[in-house]
Amino acid sequence: MSGILDLLNSEAGRQIISGVSSETNQPVDKTASVLQMGLPILMGAMKRNASTPEGAAGLLGALNGKHDGSILDNLGGLFGGGVDQAVKDDGMGILGHVLGGSQNNVANALSNKSGMDSGAVMNILKVAAPILLGYLGKQQRQQNVNSQAGIGDLLGGLMGGGRNQPKQQSLIESLLDGDNDGSVIDDVAGMLLSGNKKSGGLGGLLGGLFGR
Repeated sequence: MSGILDLLNSEAGRQIISGVSSETNQPVDKTASVLQMGLPILMGAMKRNASTPEGAAGLLGALNGKHDGSILDNLGGLFGGGVDQAVKDDGMGILGHVLGGSQNNVANALSNKSGMDSGAVMNILKVAAPILLGYLGKQQRQQNVNSQAGIGDLLGGLMGGGRNQPKQQSLIESLLDGDNDGSVIDDVAGMLLSGNKKSGGLGGLLGGLFGR
C-alpha cells in the first residue's frame, strides 16, 4: 500500500507542495518539510479519533460525503488564482476536529523542527488538511473500507512505519497530549524512513530534511 509520504514524493505531491508554498508565501523546502512531518501526525490523530465508534463513524461520514477524493482530481484548479476561502475554512474545521486542544502542541513542535513561525505552520496545515482527507477518501473507495476496524487499518497502512507502527502511534499520541519540543517528530521520522526503505528517492529526500 502506498502511503502519504509516497504521495508527497509523486508528481501530484510536488504540485501540492508547490501550491501550498505559493498559497502561504513560504519557501518550498520548508513547506515540504512541514508537510512531510505534519501529515503523518494528522493521520495519527485521525487514527486515535477513529478508535471509538463515534469517531470512526464521523470520519467515514466525512469520507462518504464531500471528502471523497475529488479534490485531488483538479489540483491546478484548486491552487490556480488562490485557494478558495471555503477550502481554508474547511481546513480549519478539520484541524479543530482532528487535533482538538492539541493544535498548539503540534504547531509549536513543527515550528521548532522546521524553523518556521507556528502561525505559518498552521496556515500550511489548514490548506493541506482538506487535501489529506481527500487522499484518505480516495484510498477508502479504492479499498472498499466501510467499518471502524477497516478505517483504523487503512490509516495505519497509509502512515507507514512498518513494524514500528504501535510505537509510532504512541509517540504521536504523546505529542498530542502534552507540550513537546519536537524530539518526538525526530523519532517518528526515523520510523517513517525505516518503513520506506524501498523508496530510495523518498528516503534521500526525507534524510536530507531530517538531517539523517
